[in-house]
Amino acid sequence: MAESVLNTPDLKDLEEEELWDLINDNRHAISLGVRPCVLIPYLRQARVLTDLDEDEILTCLNFTNRGMKTSHMIDLLRVQGHNGAMALLESLMIHYPALYTRITGRQPSIEPSGFSGLINYTELTEYLVRAVSSMQTELHVARHEAARLQARCCELQGKLEQAQQNNKELSQMQGEHARLRSHLDGLNRELLKLKDEKCDLYVRYTTALEEKSATIVRNRDLQLEISQLQHELKKAQKETDFKRRRSLKNPSETQKLKDELNAVRAKLLETEMLFPVQQDILAHDLKEVENRSSELAEEVSRLSEENIRLQQEKEELLEEKDCLALEVEKLTVDCEMYQHRSTLFHNQLEEVQAERDKAYLSRDEAQAQIARSLAEKDVLRGQLMELQARVFAMKACSKQRERREKSMDRKFSCDISRGLCSEFPPSSPPSRRQLCRSNAILPESFNSFDACEFNDEAICSISSNQVEPPCSESLRRQDFPSRSDMEDIYTSQDSLNFDHDYVFISKGDSFDESKSPASLPCSTSRRSPNDSVSRASAPPFLMRSRPQALRITGRVLTVFFQGEIILNEIQVIGGNKTGVFVHDVTEGSSAHNTGVSPGSQILQLKYEREQRAVRMVLEDTTMEEALWALGQVQGPCHITLRPSQDAYENLLQQLKNGEVMSGDSFYIRVNMTMQEDVAGSLAVKCNDIVHVTDTHHSIDGSWWASHVHPCHLEDLKSGTLPNYYRAQRLLIRALEDMTYPRKAQRKMRKTLSHEKQRAARIVITGQQSRNPLWVSVEDNNTTAQDSDGCVPSRCVTLMPYTLVSPRFPPICRPVLLLPTLLGRVLHKRLAEQDGYQICEPELLMASEHAIQMQKGEILEECDSKTHLCYTLQGVEKIMKRGTHCVLPLGLDCVRRLHRAEIFPIIIYIMCSERSLRKLRHKLRQNVLTESQVLECSCSEEPLLDKLPCLYQSIPPESWHDRATLIDTLKTVVTEEQQNIVWVESDTW
Repeated sequence: MAESVLNTPDLKDLEEEELWDLINDNRHAISLGVRPCVLIPYLRQARVLTDLDEDEILTCLNFTNRGMKTSHMIDLLRVQGHNGAMALLESLMIHYPALYTRITGRQPSIEPSGFSGLINYTELTEYLVRAVSSMQTELHVARHEAARLQARCCELQGKLEQAQQNNKELSQMQGEHARLRSHLDGLNRELLKLKDEKCDLYVRYTTALEEKSATIVRNRDLQLEISQLQHELKKAQKETDFKRRRSLKNPSETQKLKDELNAVRAKLLETEMLFPVQQDILAHDLKEVENRSSELAEEVSRLSEENIRLQQEKEELLEEKDCLALEVEKLTVDCEMYQHRSTLFHNQLEEVQAERDKAYLSRDEAQAQIARSLAEKDVLRGQLMELQARVFAMKACSKQRERREKSMDRKFSCDISRGLCSEFPPSSPPSRRQLCRSNAILPESFNSFDACEFNDEAICSISSNQVEPPCSESLRRQDFPSRSDMEDIYTSQDSLNFDHDYVFISKGDSFDESKSPASLPCSTSRRSPNDSVSRASAPPFLMRSRPQALRITGRVLTVFFQGEIILNEIQVIGGNKTGVFVHDVTEGSSAHNTGVSPGSQILQLKYEREQRAVRMVLEDTTMEEALWALGQVQGPCHITLRPSQDAYENLLQQLKNGEVMSGDSFYIRVNMTMQEDVAGSLAVKCNDIVHVTDTHHSIDGSWWASHVHPCHLEDLKSGTLPNYYRAQRLLIRALEDMTYPRKAQRKMRKTLSHEKQRAARIVITGQQSRNPLWVSVEDNNTTAQDSDGCVPSRCVTLMPYTLVSPRFPPICRPVLLLPTLLGRVLHKRLAEQDGYQICEPELLMASEHAIQMQKGEILEECDSKTHLCYTLQGVEKIMKRGTHCVLPLGLDCVRRLHRAEIFPIIIYIMCSERSLRKLRHKLRQNVLTESQVLECSCSEEPLLDKLPCLYQSIPPESWHDRATLIDTLKTVVTEEQQNIVWVESDTW
């Protein structure tokens, strides 16, 4: 090796390319093992590097590590050619002799002949003396550090022994803990067994109490029945006695009549035994008597009649008396019965009160026990929280200790390098202005937007004003957490917390990125939590300190700016499907100065109106609603934005390609018939489903909409449609025309009388101050007024359109036939067809009935006493078989089925007297008349408009008997099964 070194020419004799080949072959080792701050003083002495080169190498932010700085220094020396290579090799020979030997294959030498002559002898000698002194200092520091590390190692050895001892104690404690844990598990198992036994006893006790209560109730019922039978028996005895007394009066009257009859017979026998003379005399007397008797007979007849009348009145009065006496006796018996029953009820009430008092006492005891348990639980929870806080504090202290130890180690190595560089500073020209590093403010430096303080000292402390290179502990690592900690902080914060990305800039100051960080104006006041839009003084607006450094997509930011009319400063595009985006910002406006840029999605508006704070959420609003909401802002406001450049560019591309008309997309059900009045308008009928794709199609307030295919979500014929308020006025006009028709309309009605087309469907909702189709939220109840009057200040209850959403039932849908009375005639016949089955009621237990009634699973009750009901489970069983369930129910079951995501096929059979004659025989079999069916049809037809879904009507002329009606029903069910189900949301 020595011979090869002697044979090789001197480094000064080598060509430039040969020297740089040696350096480039070992460039990687030089970049990794050399610190530029050590070599730069010699290179400055050799005049191959200038002060600007030094500043560029040491302070440029593009060079994030030592290797990049060293590599850039080599590139700058390459420009100097042969001198640069020789200066680099000589500096390596002085400071890194091992690396010098590795590159050149020569041993380092400090002889003056070994240098290239770039530095004169005197300066070289001074530099070498300083280098030797610095090496001796480094050696001394290294020995001191070795002694310190030895002491540290001994200390750590003692700690290790203590930790091993603690580990042994911990293992013993873990064994004891495992034993206690197993013992605790055994006790828990026994406790669970005891709890199970206790639950069984409770169940048995409850069953016994229920049986006892049932027995008591049955005993009371039997006692009441016995008392009632006893009183009925007493009543019967009273009536029997009364009849017996009346029957005893009849024999006495019969005996009197017999005695009178015998007396008359005796007189007749005496008259037959008289002589003839006496007979003549008697005959003469008889004539006189007859004459007189005629008068007396008349008098007697009159008196007898009067007697008979009086006798009848007497008998009636006697009978009435007897009846009244009987009623009195009955009332007396009833009174006694009620007194006895009231006594029983009073006794039972006393028993119930005693049981109630006992239950209250047990409840109070249970509540006291629960209170004691809760108090114990709170105490234990407090102890647990204290233990957790201690654990967290210990963990934090351990982490801080580890970080402190690591930072001390890093700081020690960095201090050594800094000490070496500062102890032997290179000779340099007079002092000049040093380069300053620009601000690098991290989001974590600000705790929150609502509670934070900023001052000049805090911000200036972040800047670096020194030229010397950063060591392993850079500015970011000294003042702020690491990257992993940053990610933990971001993930722990709410996605809507945007305040960390901004600094407060006063409204009057403009932001200039070229200014130094110290000139940045900051607010020194805290923001109170009660601040809102209604404050008298406008809060400062938000400005990015470094937009490129702090660009975090997907986060939300709120900007405050002072403007007159916001729509004069920004233009928006989008809709409820894509979101509303800022499309253009007027240059020089307050919105532009605040930082609003195209591509940001508008989420929320906050502004002040009539001394009230108003908040509107625009995240899912239509374009029409967003323009109306932005038009309300006439002054200072807070606007919440979300940077969403990808979605914005996607929307622009779709608009450019003509794939969409705007960002709007929703479906409505039309509640009125509108003809095609002008070219390009869309003719719609009542109950048509329309897909709205642009709510701001024209200035006159028109939407762009399309008819929807009944089986697929495909747009058919398209055209303009009046917006909600124009359609509302048209609906009111149509109702007025229907109420007070004009002559022209009467003629038109006569000409179109053969076309049976529905004009309107009346749908009402609660009075609202906004469009019911809009979804933005206003915190206050202030009335909204538009300057041009296109949006009324108060929305009436009539709804020309209602929002609907599509549903796709995967299995066979149930079938509901209306009118209900006519459905009774057709249910069994339809259920006999293939693919149909009628829903049968189920007999439920009392407990099952209560549970299903609470869950809303009972569709209709047949008998409340026996709990015979139609349930959702019965309908679902039939549907799972792939069969249409025929529902013998009314309209009340529709909403219950919808809540269970079951959408029945509702078929309304339109009835007339002529059509019902065809089913007269079947109606009579079901004990129904035609008038009853017509009355049921008239009462149920208005209720169909209140259903949240569409229904199918069958006109009376489409069938002529029961068989054709069943075939028509099957055809309608097949068609409806393939169609999309459109369901309205609740309008109240």
